[in-house]
Amino acid sequence: MTQEELVKELSKPEVLYAALALVVIRIIIWLLFANTIRRTLNLIAVENRLMTPGQSWLVAIPLINIYWNFQVASRLRDSLINEFYDRKIAVEENPTFRKGSLYAWIYLATNIPLPFSISGVLVIMHFVTLANYWFNINANRRILEEHDKFREKEVIINDEN
Repeated sequence: MTQEELVKELSKPEVLYAALALVVIRIIIWLLFANTIRRTLNLIAVENRLMTPGQSWLVAIPLINIYWNFQVASRLRDSLINEFYDRKIAVEENPTFRKGSLYAWIYLATNIPLPFSISGVLVIMHFVTLANYWFNINANRRILEEHDKFREKEVIINDEN
């Protein structure tokens, strides 16, 4: 296939619509991911946060998120460490950091022009590491929510006495 034929094939409306649909789906996934980060940060006391919940939306902006994923990995880790320490909750040493850093590095690698065979593998790894990181953030968010529920019950019991 010549270059002209390839350009003609790729410029068909069906191909363009499919590419646009993939971009929209990817941004929706990033928005949902950002919302999970935001909800987690909302459970952390203001004095323990190293980023605001509003800054979580930066992970949904293409190109900016290449850099911001690294920031989220370290700032969310430090915020969670601060909060867990204040609440006296024993958790893993660096919550979410390993998975967040791995996700950030793999996402960075997917943005480097590489042969299709390598970039295809990286795209798959990107979605796997995103899901793994997302689940890990969610698990830590649930720990904070459960602790809040426990403290509410404790306050109610103490108020009754």
